Amino acid sequence: MKKNDWKDRLNVVYSTNPDYKYESEEEDEVASIEPSKQNLRVQLDRKNRGGKIVTLITGFIGSEDELKELGKMLKMKCGVGGAAKDGEIIIQGDFKNRILELLKKEGYTRTKPVGG
Repeated sequence: MKKNDWKDRLNVVYSTNPDYKYESEEEDEVASIEPSKQNLRVQLDRKNRGGKIVTLITGFIGSEDELKELGKMLKMKCGVGGAAKDGEIIIQGDFKNRILELLKKEGYTRTKPVGG
């Protein structure tokens, strides 16, 4: 049975070249790195947040789904809100030490605090 991929070529009207190959846009998947090799940085941040303190985790390498899963786990364990996008996790409040402990338990051994 032939694969019906007409939806992949909706923007192509017609080609006179008999050897033309349709190109589909594929997202580049970010290679995942195991937790023990991740270089995460945990810091407190107050910039552009109306004076409120957040804990910022940066340096994550992996897919957006893995980032969101880690962010969800950290928010749940700390009992607060936050966000995970653009390669960083934002946790509302001052949870720097707690997050460092949680990340080490999860296998992120190369995690380091930044700043005071």
